[in-house]
Amino acid sequence: MAFRGNEMIKKILKKVGDQNLAPGVKDQLKKCIPDTKVVMSRAKRGLVAGRHIQFGNQISEDGGNKSRRTWKPNVQEKRLFSYIMDRHIRVKVTTHALRCIDKAGGIDEYLLKTPYHKMDTEMGLQWKARIEKRYEELGKMEVVFFSPEDEGKFEQGFKDLKLAKREARRDFRRQVSGWCEKRKQIQMEEGQADDQVEDEEEQLVVNSLGGVPSSM
Repeated sequence: MAFRGNEMIKKILKKVGDQNLAPGVKDQLKKCIPDTKVVMSRAKRGLVAGRHIQFGNQISEDGGNKSRRTWKPNVQEKRLFSYIMDRHIRVKVTTHALRCIDKAGGIDEYLLKTPYHKMDTEMGLQWKARIEKRYEELGKMEVVFFSPEDEGKFEQGFKDLKLAKREARRDFRRQVSGWCEKRKQIQMEEGQADDQVEDEEEQLVVNSLGGVPSSM
């Protein structure tokens, strides 16, 4: 199923929002995607980097008979981490797009460096607009540098918080599974066993001394 380029623009503006776009992005989108351009629906699902379905002939070895066939791009589903958005982006990409992302240095650099007229998918245009807006917001923020001692304290605090969360989850699982009661019962049984062993040892000492208990 195919759809017009103006419908793609409407979907992108609806998801991203007119106010969240960087200055001049809307005009660039309209220039790179004319209203009359027809785009196949598969092209909106991921990052293809210019790779689309190719058409040709399949020629038999014996008689040279020709039959029409297609070559589809190698599409993979990947989770790519965006440092600007501080989260993973789940997207369908072609192997050529993955090589382009690795060459650019990451998904952020690839989307920022690739011009709009080469970003021919709805998802690519959407994430490019979001990352450009977020990049502009980060540029306006104040940067604070910490000393190595403060960074070490922060790191230790995060480690302690992580350990506390892990212990809390472990205690909650044990409480749900009834492990606390079982543990108390086991400790009580072990305590009774230790008392019994101590009584037996004391009785052996008394017997060895001829029935007279040792006075300390």
